[in-house]
Amino acid sequence: MLDLTIRRGRVVSEGRVIEGDVGVRDGRIAEIGRNLAAGRHEIDAAGRWVLPGGIDSHCHVEQRSGMGMMCADDFYSATVSAAFGGTTTILPFAAQHRGMSVPKVLEDYSRRAAEKAVIDYGFHLILANPDDRTLQEDLPRAIRDGITSLKVYMTYEQMRLEDAQLLNVLALARRERALVMVHAENHDMIKWLTHRLLERGHKAPKFHGMAHDTLAETEAAFRAIAMSRLIDVPVLLVHVAGCETVELIRQAQQLGANVLAESCPQYLFLTAQDMDRPGMEGAKFCCSPPARDGQSQEAVWRGLIDGTLMTYSSDHAPYRFDETGKLPKGDATTFKEMANGMPGIELRLPLLFSEGFLAGRMDIHQFVALAATNHARLYGLAPRKGTIAVGADADLALWNPERRVTVTPDLLHDNAGYTPYEGRTIQGWPEVVISRGRVIVENGKLHAERGSGQYLRRGAPDVPLREPSGERSRRPFGSVLRALVGIEEAR
Repeated sequence: MLDLTIRRGRVVSEGRVIEGDVGVRDGRIAEIGRNLAAGRHEIDAAGRWVLPGGIDSHCHVEQRSGMGMMCADDFYSATVSAAFGGTTTILPFAAQHRGMSVPKVLEDYSRRAAEKAVIDYGFHLILANPDDRTLQEDLPRAIRDGITSLKVYMTYEQMRLEDAQLLNVLALARRERALVMVHAENHDMIKWLTHRLLERGHKAPKFHGMAHDTLAETEAAFRAIAMSRLIDVPVLLVHVAGCETVELIRQAQQLGANVLAESCPQYLFLTAQDMDRPGMEGAKFCCSPPARDGQSQEAVWRGLIDGTLMTYSSDHAPYRFDETGKLPKGDATTFKEMANGMPGIELRLPLLFSEGFLAGRMDIHQFVALAATNHARLYGLAPRKGTIAVGADADLALWNPERRVTVTPDLLHDNAGYTPYEGRTIQGWPEVVISRGRVIVENGKLHAERGSGQYLRRGAPDVPLREPSGERSRRPFGSVLRALVGIEEAR
């Protein structure tokens, strides 16, 4: 007998739409078809889309920033919020700060997540201290234990790596088969602009966008791509915001560079004008890189639709709108002193379902790829996650395309206390959410216990290698460089 049967839904399964049923047994998908056997529990999905549970592969949870500010969400509130938004797996960061050991960082985050998470989770490792022990012992051990992705920063005084350090990390990633995620902004450009803005008395939130000029993102992205080509290892540029950066990535891919990229809701639905609201209200809309203009919004949409940008993540970085987060000095806080980041883990998928799929910008298969499948492939979770297929985990979301919701802070389940999308009307909503066969959200209520999420030990990233277009050829990985990075390969 099946444990759960979902009947009469529009099931999106491996590139097909099937009008029928999904049967679940022992936490996994057992059957897909019509007129399946009865289950101990049954759900009528008539008129609703049955989609893979979302995977959010870029979110900050219970993490202290480089400036020492703690996120508003712990692993309980963040995973509850994710679940109500149709997400059943998250990959947040275990953040190493200067002077911290990787084993200690992973032990700390693992303990907190195990106690509180209600959905499944893995970790990326933020790397700020790439010393010899970290590179030679701790990181290889962590990667082989299932932390197969690393994040590095090219900006932020307390987090950034020099180019030579980044090359060391890329060489290690090639050797150990890990994926390096890069926050690409030119630190010195931002520092130079910030100093001159502040000395002229320009302190308001809107000047955050001016300090983080779009050229800072584009230049750093170019440099990161060049370094990845030198080592001949894929690199993933996170939270791509500007139109010039999208075009740079597209051109690099056409040349055969193995550069991957993601973007986020704020770059589709917000602009720099949002930071120019009265008083300190604009601080609610400040993140790094900041939202740009309408031209950049359209460029990000095109990039997501044509595959230049492969994943769509929340970059959920929630801070309270008070002295603990956004406004450490109250109304006297300058744009340089406030916490960068905004909440978005719960609305990530509803926004894309409404304005991407239902608005006709993309088909349902593109939505599923951006919401779940591509994340699972890139981060070593496939075929267990990100798809509706026999044998996969029964992570599912039942979406009502007719339901309309007007966003208010009270609607959401995170601890930020505000949302940058307040007042927006969204069409389409995940009404039932299932994690490993457990119905964890139904009728607007949570049915999951603290600590019931499982840790995911991930495999090697499944990165699609790109071939150059036309007569162009990829840069060969020569024998001298192979010797320098200590890699022996059968050719």
